[in-house]
This record gives sequence, C-alpha cells and structure tokens, in this order.
Amino acid sequence: MALEVIAAGLGRNATFSMKFALERLGFGPCHHMSEVFADGRRQVPLWIEASRGNPDWDAIFANFRSSSDYPSASYWRELAEYYPDAKVVLTTRDPDSWFDSVNETIFSPRMMDSLKGSPVEVMMNGVIFDHFDGDITDRAFMTDWYVKRNQEVVDTLPPERLLQFHPKMGWQPLCDFLGMEVPDVPFPRVNSRDELGAASDEMGGIPADPDEAERFGREYIQQLRAKAFG
Repeated sequence: MALEVIAAGLGRNATFSMKFALERLGFGPCHHMSEVFADGRRQVPLWIEASRGNPDWDAIFANFRSSSDYPSASYWRELAEYYPDAKVVLTTRDPDSWFDSVNETIFSPRMMDSLKGSPVEVMMNGVIFDHFDGDITDRAFMTDWYVKRNQEVVDTLPPERLLQFHPKMGWQPLCDFLGMEVPDVPFPRVNSRDELGAASDEMGGIPADPDEAERFGREYIQQLRAKAFG
C-alpha cells in the first residue's frame, strides 16, 4: 500500500489532529509516533535502519495510507520522492510556541530519561535529534531551525502538491486539497500535550518494557481518538 498523504509537520504541530482527520477522510490508518510505540518490536528496528540510511519504506508503511508526526516528518523529502503521487500537508505554528511545547513533552528530560539505554532511545536519536545538528535547548537556534526547515518544505514542493494548513482552518481547505467531501463532524481537536504529560507523570515516561510500551501506545491512541471529535 502506498502513502497517499504525507503530513510533513514536525511533532507538536497538530500531528494527532491530522492523524485523526486523515483517518476520518478515509486515508487510514495514518502512521504516527504513537503507532511506532504500539508496534514497537517491529517498527523500532525498521526506523533505526532508516536512520542509518537503509530505509524499507514499504515495510514501515505496510497497511498505512498516510503519515503524520515523527518519525516520518523527519523524512518528508525522501517520502515525497518515494511516493510521488502523495500529496503533502504542512502544519505549522508560532516557532516559540513550538519550542515551548516540545521541551515540555517529547524533548523533556523526564521523557528522554525514561528511554535511556533502550532501542527506542537509539531510534529517537537517529530519526529526530540527529537532524538538528545543534543545541536543542537553545531557543534561538531551535526557532530559527524550525522556520528554515518549514520554508524548505514550501520551497521544494510544487504548489499543487502542498497545502499549508492549521486546524483552525477547519475541514474545507483540507477536503478541497484532497478532493474529499467535508465530514458532518467538527474538525478533530486533540490536546495531547496534557494527556502526554499525565501519562508521563503516571508511568514515569514511555515504558521501557516492550509489552508495556506497546500497550501504552495502543491505549494512548484510543484515549485521544475518543476525545478528538468531542
């Protein structure tokens, strides 16, 4: 199965909202970091190999029709080339707001400490942190990097293949871009920042045990999907 939509926005750019929106429009399942955790024993080794320059995109995205969030957002260029018919949606936000959000959640010391010594730590370094080539705690560096990275997406892809999007725009521009009818439900709103913080407090971060990590991923997806259209 080939990807039909690539949501190129970085983590903490409404990536869960995009996942659930694309699935609602029929482009599901949508790959997302939560899906990596939910199938970690298969997905994590594949992404480690991808980070080392040996991607097997067909295996990674088997049964997925779209993608959103890390790790795929780090490889938007490679995926756009590998799936030339896929359309690309770029979600963005205020750079300082993005910096605050990632540092309180997925880049937080608490979250990263919970992964130390695990294959997930190796994967996260390869598919996320190695791409920055700078100090991820430096606000000026990170916000500048964020703006330049998003502009690179815009400058690289032809306008007819790219939609710059924010969930506040609602269904219409996304549906027009993808050639779909507007659903009769509100656009999904997902405050994963709160839920991720609560899960991290309760469990001390992402569980190191593979069984627990996969269960965490599955339950986290279900929890947020239940709230997304409320």
